Amino acid sequence: MNRRSFLASALGVPALLHARKSTDVRIKEVTYGYEDYLYRTPIKFGGTEVNKVTLLNVNVVVESAGGKTAKGFASMPLGNVWAFPSKVLKYEQTLEAMKALTVELHRITAAYKEYGHPVDLNHALEPEYVKVADKVTRALKLAQPIPKLCTLVTASPFDAAVHDAFGKMLGRSTYHTYTPELMSHDLGHYLGKDFAGDHLDKYVLKEPKPRMPLYHLVGAVDPITASDITKRIGDGLPETLPEWINYSGLTHIKIKLNGEDLIWDVNRVVAVERAAAEAQQKRGVTQWNYSLDFNEKCPNIEYLMGFIRQVKERVPAGFKRVQYIEQPTARDLRANPRNKMHEAAKLLPVVIDESLTELDALILGREMGYTGVALKACKGQAQALLMGAAAQKYKMFLCVQDLTCPGASMIHSAGLAAHIPTVAAIECNSRQYVPAANKGWDKRFPGVFDVRDGWVKTGLLNKPGLSAVPA
Repeated sequence: MNRRSFLASALGVPALLHARKSTDVRIKEVTYGYEDYLYRTPIKFGGTEVNKVTLLNVNVVVESAGGKTAKGFASMPLGNVWAFPSKVLKYEQTLEAMKALTVELHRITAAYKEYGHPVDLNHALEPEYVKVADKVTRALKLAQPIPKLCTLVTASPFDAAVHDAFGKMLGRSTYHTYTPELMSHDLGHYLGKDFAGDHLDKYVLKEPKPRMPLYHLVGAVDPITASDITKRIGDGLPETLPEWINYSGLTHIKIKLNGEDLIWDVNRVVAVERAAAEAQQKRGVTQWNYSLDFNEKCPNIEYLMGFIRQVKERVPAGFKRVQYIEQPTARDLRANPRNKMHEAAKLLPVVIDESLTELDALILGREMGYTGVALKACKGQAQALLMGAAAQKYKMFLCVQDLTCPGASMIHSAGLAAHIPTVAAIECNSRQYVPAANKGWDKRFPGVFDVRDGWVKTGLLNKPGLSAVPA
């Protein structure tokens, strides 16, 4: 065993034994910090209302095998209610668990000195991140173990910061760096023999799409019409769906549903369709789309099919506008084998979101009838690209969802959506719920955070790195 392999094994992280390229990088420095913001208005995830967010910001310095250095930056909300849902732990406990995990991820990342492409570095580090999450669970004596999804979210800005630095070192968009010239492995190395001979750049656009439709969120506690408002916020931003449609020129609307009250869920879609139809008619717009997100709260497939039948009966035109349904039932697919989606997927795409933490989950989802995949920057840049490649190979429907990502994390999420060929629209929930965290970013990226014509100007996301250069 050479010294390089010995040092890596001493840390518990495997050495990268491929032939080193001059562009391969190692992690030289890592630092992190937090920002806290209150929401303008609460949002509901899986039955829990959230009114604040903690951002994890990560800075790295990488050094190439050729001796060049570059700085990278990334940010991501610690979305603990979504990533670490719990009936036994409080909000503060799951957030503190993510912060304790951050300490360990920082230690592991800073100590890893192997050279490689950013995808290779994350491929080596991710299993160690998952292992150390168990250590944190034991150290904090948590009544519920830290889920893998939570680990991915916490690790995502570490991974993205390395990708950002790599692109900056080369003076180009990071999306130009997923080529065989810069990567030592094909996709078979990461995803198995079915992908042997395929390379990542086959599934990634080097240049972003010039613009993409904005998907606007109607949360489960958001007012739809003025009659739903008991007291206005009065900050100058829209507060009802018709107001947002007129303000942002919306043509894509995502509807959050509860999944525990069939009558409420059906009525919610009916109410959105009626309000949207009236507003769009006044604008002279005849085509718009919906997506439906249950955040895994449907108890079973029978509930989902009953919901679909009733929506089709009550607002047939509204149902035809539905582009896809997102994660209707429990995220743990293996524990819920009855929740097969074949019947629903005959009618429209059904995508996995919370379930998608690795390739095996994607494959199992396909076997259970899921026909689409929701990618998220908060699961890591490397993993999102690899899962995006697998979904395209399997000819699955693709979308990119954000985690109410503000600032740099929104630029990261939007960049991912703009560089995956088959993704058709883009989310930017932070403009609704936490616009204070976008201050400054909205001026540097006009038409990305403040949308007035229904389109996000994603052509701007072509700067060196992941485009999100902090002010």
